[in-house]
Amino acid sequence: MQLRNAFRTQIEEGTLRPGTRVPSSRQLAADLGVSRSVVVEAYEQLCAEGYLVSQHGSGTSVAAVRTDVGSALTPDDRAPAAAVYDLRTGGLHDSTFPRQDWIRAVSAVVASAGRRELGYAPPSGLPVVRHTLAGYLGRVRGVRTRPEHLMITSGFAQGLALLCHELRNRGHDTIGVEDPGHPGEWKFIAEAGLRPVGIPVDGDGIRVDALAASGVRAALVTPASQFPTGATLSAQRREHLVAWAEEVNGYLIEDDFDAALVAPAQRMPALQSLAPDRVVYAGSASKVLAPALRLGWLATPANLTARVERVRAGWDIGCSGLEQLAFARLIDTGAFDRHLRRLGADVQKRRQAVQQFVSRHLPDVTVLGQNSGLQSYLVLPARCVEEALVQAARRRSVLVRGGHFYALRTDDRPPALVVGYGGVRGPELGRGLAGIAAAYRETTGGSGS
Repeated sequence: MQLRNAFRTQIEEGTLRPGTRVPSSRQLAADLGVSRSVVVEAYEQLCAEGYLVSQHGSGTSVAAVRTDVGSALTPDDRAPAAAVYDLRTGGLHDSTFPRQDWIRAVSAVVASAGRRELGYAPPSGLPVVRHTLAGYLGRVRGVRTRPEHLMITSGFAQGLALLCHELRNRGHDTIGVEDPGHPGEWKFIAEAGLRPVGIPVDGDGIRVDALAASGVRAALVTPASQFPTGATLSAQRREHLVAWAEEVNGYLIEDDFDAALVAPAQRMPALQSLAPDRVVYAGSASKVLAPALRLGWLATPANLTARVERVRAGWDIGCSGLEQLAFARLIDTGAFDRHLRRLGADVQKRRQAVQQFVSRHLPDVTVLGQNSGLQSYLVLPARCVEEALVQAARRRSVLVRGGHFYALRTDDRPPALVVGYGGVRGPELGRGLAGIAAAYRETTGGSGS
């Protein structure tokens, strides 16, 4: 009875999840020091009640018992019951991950790993990895840095948290952010103790005149491909932005996550190459490999390196050394370059599919940022009610977000739709776009077909 009750409680409370394997009756009896018949009887009763399921050759596992545990998703994020076409931003289709290249890299690293490789990695990253990454960033992005000024982080989020902490130590209480931009980053910045100040964006990127008038002395920018509009920061704006940082004795954080997905003809060197003493260069593998790897990096100005390292030393003891080495091997063998070329070509096809669909079926809709990013920013005609369109698309099992979701200030902003295509492939994308066109006709009575 004690055994049955313990299993029931843990299953009903969600401690034991559906599909979880439970020990064999022989093993559990030995662990508890009881007769095996006690465990067998308990398991048989739990199977009869539907708590456990036993299959010959597969052992015994927790059944799919319905509990009263509520969903952690907000109503806005719950998917419709029917087939879903998820055109929200942030996704990356699992088919793009270079599985065989990664397996070969990990196998080679593990096979040759000695005491040093299997021990604790330095908090800032393994020296050999930082050396490889510094050379790679200099070659492909023009980043001017030395290995000792590079830090390997657990994704961009940790790097941003470290920088926010250091900015607070330097007396900053605000930071400029692009508007529209990334709501998740704004929340993250606020929780780190800084107030995000929205700076308008236009076709040439962040407006430096508005940044100068804001009173902030630091800014987070996406020069290669502004998120979510896809605008590339113009050469003149780059010069003005660096001059602003010098004038206010401040810093720029360059989030370069999307640079690899910019069409080669439009790709410009990293902003950091213009002012290594004013720009912190930040990148990650999340959008080009997989978020699960939690691999990111910071190239800091020389006068910030030691201070950021001291902050990091108080937080953790570094990232997985084996994953760092596997990533460095991808770079050294050329597999990473080959993967990025394949990914870029694949994303370009999806980007063109969106543009062609809009041109053909939604002629009064304008597509911004046509050469970069994992999303397209669609400016809608004034008669369109943005939220009504989003909900109409949802009724057709298409998940998409309006432009206001990405806006820090929503006044005087034209209605827009942000279509993400990183997480879907051709047929899914086509059906999702067709659902948006139908929703557009329903809500506007327009010419979408």
